[in-house]
Amino acid sequence: MPTYEYECAACKHRFERFQSITSDPVRTCPECGKRRVRRLLGRGGAVLFKGSGFYATDYRSSSYKEGAKKEAAKKEKATAGGSADGSAKKEKSGGKPDAKRE
Repeated sequence: MPTYEYECAACKHRFERFQSITSDPVRTCPECGKRRVRRLLGRGGAVLFKGSGFYATDYRSSSYKEGAKKEAAKKEKATAGGSADGSAKKEKSGGKPDAKRE
């Protein structure tokens, strides 16, 4: 059941009601008692998928996917100077491993 937001045109009192989709809208203001209440467009009506199998990236637009591919290609080119596994490892001077000092 959704939460609806209302506003009274007479006293400007705003309130919310948790009601069924099929129920009639509220007409009387709980603050002033006048019948000047109107339902507002809500902003909290997001659809929430619960459970496994729903990911935010499943329904991305094709332009977003193309941009992501281009960005990945740029990152790959930037790391191409590194080792074969893609990480840039710096060698110490002389190329010799550090010996333990006692």
